[in-house]
Amino acid sequence: MKKTIEEFNLENKKVIIRCDLNVPIKDGVILDDNRIKMSLKTIKYAIDKNAKVILLSHLGRIKNLSDKEKNSLYPISVRLSKLLGQKVFFVNETHGSVVEDAISNMKSKDVILLENTRYEDLPDKKESTCNPILSKYWASLGDIFINDAFGVSHRCHASNVGIAKRLPSGIGFLVQSEMNALNKILKDIKRPYTVILGGAKMNDKIKVINSLVEKADYILLGGGIANTFLVAKGYDLKKSVYDIDSIKVAKELLEKYKEKIILPVDGYEYTKYCDSKNKEYCNLKTVSNNNMVLDIGPETIRIFSKYIKESNTIFFNGPVGVFEFDNFSYGTKKILEEMKYSKAKVIVGGGDSASAAIKFGYKDSFFHISTGGGASLEYISGNAMPGIEVIDDK
Repeated sequence: MKKTIEEFNLENKKVIIRCDLNVPIKDGVILDDNRIKMSLKTIKYAIDKNAKVILLSHLGRIKNLSDKEKNSLYPISVRLSKLLGQKVFFVNETHGSVVEDAISNMKSKDVILLENTRYEDLPDKKESTCNPILSKYWASLGDIFINDAFGVSHRCHASNVGIAKRLPSGIGFLVQSEMNALNKILKDIKRPYTVILGGAKMNDKIKVINSLVEKADYILLGGGIANTFLVAKGYDLKKSVYDIDSIKVAKELLEKYKEKIILPVDGYEYTKYCDSKNKEYCNLKTVSNNNMVLDIGPETIRIFSKYIKESNTIFFNGPVGVFEFDNFSYGTKKILEEMKYSKAKVIVGGGDSASAAIKFGYKDSFFHISTGGGASLEYISGNAMPGIEVIDDK
């Protein structure tokens, strides 16, 4: 059992809380603030206990200077101020005298938010490689560390593992609730147990299929990950997205688990990612030249629905089409609808899966909607969670 925030005396202490405030932002406007709202309970608790609250979070991936310009946490500080009902002081640096002065001037109940932790990934990935110098520096800013960022707890970064190694540490309410929900499923899996995997992050998901396929009764694949398996079977999907480096692994998995891995048989294609009304139906054996498959088709939905209806436990991680565009969202909508009206206990992995569930009105329809896509996938696969394992035991 890991220590929790409730087991610390926070009075007048500098409490560093690693949050997951990685929300979609377009032109400075937050499109979905669910992750921010999910972080409020831990932040409010620290405020109520008279702590000096220092918030850390990442936003997006920082590979170049233009990424830094569009991934500032400033809009999040504004939204947080409104949700908390008090000023959140934004510090537009991740280290240095500006940060140190802001913290030294804090009073009890003050909240500050430092700039995007992944700014430290330019130029040499100090955050993402858990650089010891950066880890030690961030730890020096506080007295206690709380990990409330479940969504990055499968990563070994300076802002979670690096700090936790150097300060008394515990988990926040969000991480507790994620672990409790997922553990309830894992400790007593009702079968048939079906895993539905989709989305575009293929490499990460193919790596965990080896673990999942041993635990699940069926694995239904959509999106880019399904394309990779279809190409492994010899399909020519033309310009469809797939992971060429994972084809060998996909072939081996299909040979070993062909009864468990269920693939799409039809879909809708078009020449590019856009909300076109000119989408075309296709049998996946005959995708047109210059086209890419962007959604599953009616026969695939019928097949997938059969497995969903029979299931008692479902884990859904990754949309089965490019749901951001209305004309390629039908497959994902139908899967969510079938799951809602099934008898199964359903867990929706975070990331795009959670975004789709919320977007299409299914926010309160399932047993649990996680805030962490990759993290929930790793957790239910039984893989290491460095950001949780490093936390002090009770």
